[in-house]
Amino acid sequence: MLKEDTIVAVATPPGRGGIGVVRLSGSLALEIALHLVRLAKHPPEPQRASLGKFIDPENGEALDEAILTYFRGPHSYTGEDVVEISCHGSPVITTYLVECCLKFGARAAEPGEFSMRAFLNGRIDLTQAEAIRDLIESQTLYQARVAATQLGGALSARLKPHKQALLDLIARLEAGIDFADDDVEVMDWTDLLGQLDAVRFGLERMANSYAYGRIVREGLCLSVVGRPNVGKSSLFNRLLNMDRAIVSEIPGTTRDLVSESASIGGVPVRLVDTAGIRRTADQLEQIGVERTHQAMADSDVRLLVVDVSQPWTEEDAELLQRMQRMGRMLVAANKSDLPERTKKSDIERAIRAENHHLPGGVEIVATSALTGRGVDELRDRIIQSLGGGGNSGSEGELITNLRHQQLLKQSLVALDRCRLAAEQRTHHEMLLLDLYEALRALDTLTGATDVEDILGVIFSRFCIGK
Repeated sequence: MLKEDTIVAVATPPGRGGIGVVRLSGSLALEIALHLVRLAKHPPEPQRASLGKFIDPENGEALDEAILTYFRGPHSYTGEDVVEISCHGSPVITTYLVECCLKFGARAAEPGEFSMRAFLNGRIDLTQAEAIRDLIESQTLYQARVAATQLGGALSARLKPHKQALLDLIARLEAGIDFADDDVEVMDWTDLLGQLDAVRFGLERMANSYAYGRIVREGLCLSVVGRPNVGKSSLFNRLLNMDRAIVSEIPGTTRDLVSESASIGGVPVRLVDTAGIRRTADQLEQIGVERTHQAMADSDVRLLVVDVSQPWTEEDAELLQRMQRMGRMLVAANKSDLPERTKKSDIERAIRAENHHLPGGVEIVATSALTGRGVDELRDRIIQSLGGGGNSGSEGELITNLRHQQLLKQSLVALDRCRLAAEQRTHHEMLLLDLYEALRALDTLTGATDVEDILGVIFSRFCIGK
């Protein structure tokens, strides 16, 4: 279902800049553009840029220099004829250029319509269309790399062998039912269960990558918590590589939340410096402590800062206990450049006392906000605590979209039902109902599987009627 009208829009961000680009897509794209751009060389060559001038259709005068780039369909972004007119990035010029295109028969494009046409014309699938948005909205280079791999079809390519294995399994069962008279061997139960498990393992691994993929796509919040004067604000500034929070030797200097964003391991992280937690009669400080507790509850990860130059206190133990019950956390054994009065073993002993509330234990990193010791290691441990290393080798392995994860889970649920039925030796026709449901969920991600696809597998693999 393809639209026949020609659409136009400004393709560069709003505002002033060195270049402004107006994009047309549709059967009249080149015709409309040639009404408005007078070229030095006529006609323009496909897939090449041509220098010309933007001519005011009202009086024939040149308004601006322009470069016209013509992409002849289907070898274009949308699969249709596409023309991009580049001129100087004045909103007055680009807006007037669009108005002129509308007068010559174009229609103003709806939001996302160029990408929708690319999808409808088979140039991209849905996962690639979603990756375009992620790439535009990326805040870190690592986010951009992940989105770029998915834009290049990494998700579809990774899913392809699992989908093909499922398709092969369906074809074998169909062949055993429909072509029994042609001596097609019926699939035995052990082989069937083995193939089911193989498909399920691959899909489950993809679905599980969403836990870290969501963090990469959306970022995380980390609260820096501890008693007053343990070096929270200094460590906060070190993690940011900037003096954002006020640092003072006077306990209780930070009475409100201070937040700032940074990139750690390629993941956007919102760091929150909190008020020191202690028992106090100061009303303002009490409000700060209450906000600290709220920030701890709202964070994805909590960082407990401990002053190891001072003895381990009951307040440290209470805070550790409370944070462990909230979820993921790390401990920064700060001021490690000073003589040690709290040993790592003291912290580990306190952790073990409540460790049953948090599977996997708690990482302890020796740091010095004054010298910078251990800060790089702490950054690495923050990312590792979320299940990722932030390295480029895993860029194409991540599921970053909730819709993708839900569809994979739908497929897994159907496969689980099929396996349970297969263990009970249910007839193959009933198993196929669940297998087709699992396939439909994958089709929603990568595109539909036709009946001809299944028949093609049957006839190529089993040589029916040979």
